[in-house]
Amino acid sequence: MPEPTLITSPANPRVKALGTLRRRRVREEQGRTLVEGLEELELSLDSGVVPRELYFCPELMGATARASGLVDRVGRLGTELVQLSRAAFEKAAYREGPDGFLAVVDTVERRCADLDVPDDALLLVCQGVEKPGNLGAMLRTADAAGVDAVVAADPVTDWGNPNTVRASKGTVFSVQVASDTTQAVQAWLAGRGIPLVAATPDTDTEHTDVDWTGAVAVAVGAEKTGLTPEVISAADRRVRIPMVGRADSLNVATSAAIILYEAVRQRRGR
Repeated sequence: MPEPTLITSPANPRVKALGTLRRRRVREEQGRTLVEGLEELELSLDSGVVPRELYFCPELMGATARASGLVDRVGRLGTELVQLSRAAFEKAAYREGPDGFLAVVDTVERRCADLDVPDDALLLVCQGVEKPGNLGAMLRTADAAGVDAVVAADPVTDWGNPNTVRASKGTVFSVQVASDTTQAVQAWLAGRGIPLVAATPDTDTEHTDVDWTGAVAVAVGAEKTGLTPEVISAADRRVRIPMVGRADSLNVATSAAIILYEAVRQRRGR
């Protein structure tokens, strides 16, 4: 394994270039994004990701066997290793309290037609969700619940957003994800005979009153407006989560988790 390149100056062009990957336009032009954090990087590696570059800072990552083992593991993949000083790493890092690991990886670019799902697929459709943190949280739920794919319909943010990657703890690489227009998503679901269930407060059917044991796609909408009338009217079923408090809605990631785990409960007993 070759010796790492050493960079000490925060003004180094390569350090500055890392910062540009925080912008969606640059990510889309280059087809690359950032994975920051030891845990996130480990999960992405376990999912088959081969980083193009690994930037690490010994002062921040600490002298642990786990940390040094991760550098060795990535190096054996043929990835370029770059050692940064603390000042340079903190310039490149996009989160507070960095742990000394930052990798450049290929972004996930997939349409619905590229997905490979089983006949009894459990899917999550996120229409117009704006906040990367919510997308990431839903990915963590999807990973834990065994969801076959998560689809962003008319996405406002991209799967490569570093904050989505971070909030997902790296599960954006372990769960199949895709982005497409709402119309394309609906056509793909219809073509595969997968029913669409819309989460909306405008129904009397509770989420526990639906049969989730077959192929099904759960649709949740944007944080402020929810699903569009187009999706709600086209859905095969509409469900709501019962609420008895004064708040009129739940966080979209929380709503998705509640519904998905009802599906998991039913599917375990089928």
